[in-house]
Amino acid sequence: MARDMTPVLKRCRALDIEPAFLGIDKKSNRHRNARPRKQSEYGMQLKEKQKAKFIYGVLEKPFRNYFDKAQKLKYGTTGENLMILLETRLDNVIFRLGFARTRDEAKQIVSHRHVNVNGKTVNIPSYRVKPGDVVEIKENARGSQRYKDIIETTNGRIIPEWLTADADKLSGKVNAIPRADQIDVPVNAVAIVELYSK
Repeated sequence: MARDMTPVLKRCRALDIEPAFLGIDKKSNRHRNARPRKQSEYGMQLKEKQKAKFIYGVLEKPFRNYFDKAQKLKYGTTGENLMILLETRLDNVIFRLGFARTRDEAKQIVSHRHVNVNGKTVNIPSYRVKPGDVVEIKENARGSQRYKDIIETTNGRIIPEWLTADADKLSGKVNAIPRADQIDVPVNAVAIVELYSK
């Protein structure tokens, strides 16, 4: 599987993202003395696409597939639909519920078959959750030190309105599909649509 081995904080600096959006509790040291370079419209659009791919941990081909799917949906704008499709990935839901410190860790937890959706094991990080789905960490994994450490770290994390979490039982419920205004990711989805529309 292809992986970008660039240090995370370096990527955050390059893409102008606060590490907190990735679940990382560190500051990205910005070099303030460097003169900001004027960016072309194409450069800005490309940067927004790279931001979205980096935050959600999605490679180019699946990202393009999400865009194509977002265009075909009958409701909402393409940009909003794209963000909703990314937000309803199972690995992102595990991260949002506070059952993983980062989306990368959430991806690993899902791949290692620690997650049940509606009582059935799902090991596909890109699995799309639906309203009413119950997502939980398997009973035999709940008592491990790993999850105690995770919950201790993510305890203060705000759970989005479209999800309900029970930290004690390590389970959560998808109440609804997130609205665009409930997605707090610093990405300009309109710029991504413009980029792909060229």
